[in-house]
Amino acid sequence: MERRYASTLHPGERVDAAFALMSKEIRAARTGEAYLSLELADRSGRIPGIMFRPTREAEAVPAGLVVHVRGVVTAYRGVVRVSVESLHAAGEYDPRDIVPTGVRDTSELLTELRDLVRAVTDASLGALLREIFGDAVLMTRFKESPASSGGHHAYLGGLLEHTVGVASVCRQIATLHPQIDADLLLTGALLHDVGVVDAVAYATGIDHTDEGRLLGHVVLGERRVHGAIGRLGGGVPADKALHLAHMVLTHHGQAAAPFTGSPATLESLALHHADTLDSETAGFIDVATRASMVGETWTDGANAFGRRLRTPGVGSAFVPPASSGVPRLARSA
Repeated sequence: MERRYASTLHPGERVDAAFALMSKEIRAARTGEAYLSLELADRSGRIPGIMFRPTREAEAVPAGLVVHVRGVVTAYRGVVRVSVESLHAAGEYDPRDIVPTGVRDTSELLTELRDLVRAVTDASLGALLREIFGDAVLMTRFKESPASSGGHHAYLGGLLEHTVGVASVCRQIATLHPQIDADLLLTGALLHDVGVVDAVAYATGIDHTDEGRLLGHVVLGERRVHGAIGRLGGGVPADKALHLAHMVLTHHGQAAAPFTGSPATLESLALHHADTLDSETAGFIDVATRASMVGETWTDGANAFGRRLRTPGVGSAFVPPASSGVPRLARSA
């Protein structure tokens, strides 16, 4: 059977494939009979599942594993789901079917990241960046991690790609507005999402860690920056350390203000808008490509933007994003 991805499944189709088991609950129907409520995921997205009269083997499989599922796609009250007939821990499977991957080459992105770090001329901020990105364990996760669990750049390598994108935009903004502290803005851009390495898990599907759910990546990122500054023994002046903490904590802008505050400095404001620009542009491309791939010139309104979107590149070689479900080769290490 040809592999079908979650985002392309329609009622009536058979399913015989591996998925990440994101969550599992035992519930009771009105008749009192137990059933399993499931959330399944693959490289294209997530789909709910339901298993009536579950076997002991299915009940014993913990969430967080890759499972092999057989069943049929059904619809209940307008929700498309998989009615599961059998479920067990998967033996062999292609990880590229489970976790989406980006299209940009990792080595090229790492070269761009290093060039951006070298562009910071302030000695104290340069030392801070080298302290953080010089951590081999962190960098392994940083270059592999998605940027989010289900929003923008939600694919392997997405964090590195997003960071390079935001930092590149910020570098250009600083050339247009000389009132901006270019070194401070670029440093904040390079570090604004460093907490994602602690907030997102991606071994068998993309999800939040416990720390990510309870604290969020902005708080976790500020903790990493604060810890690195401490290890430098006062090498970063207190005012710059405070400013960087503010930038990391407020880069989501007014939407996160009740929790971490709003941008209150020129650099934090510029960072917030650069982050939004890169995130929403990537999100637009993701949504628009789904329509473009089937020749549609407009998307439907069921998307994060809450409205129909004009699709670019209809009829041309518009590159599908990683979350589209289109198979692609693995990224380079």
